Amino acid sequence: MSHPIHRVETFHIVGPFTLKVYFEDGVTQIIDFWPVLKGELYGPLQDPAVFNKVRIDPEAHTLVWPTGADFDPATLHDWPHLVNDLIRMARGWAEVSTGSGGRAG
Repeated sequence: MSHPIHRVETFHIVGPFTLKVYFEDGVTQIIDFWPVLKGELYGPLQDPAVFNKVRIDPEAHTLVWPTGADFDPATLHDWPHLVNDLIRMARGWAEVSTGSGGRAG
């Protein structure tokens, strides 16, 4: 089974843990990542200084962080349709303490 290939063209930080993401097909998503920043892979992104180091990988054309965390660009593109499933999955991921303030929620 395959899914469409999407490419992140650019993004802007628009709030705490929230990005406005622009795709090659003209779609724009405003994504609040906070509810899925759990577990070993995404938990470290609860630190705003780490989260804000997000960039676009020039080969995969998706958002990546220096910690190795990333999201499939198709997931980002279809975020409104997938976010509830992602949140449910994130609840099962082990909590990681970042030692920073983060955001209450």
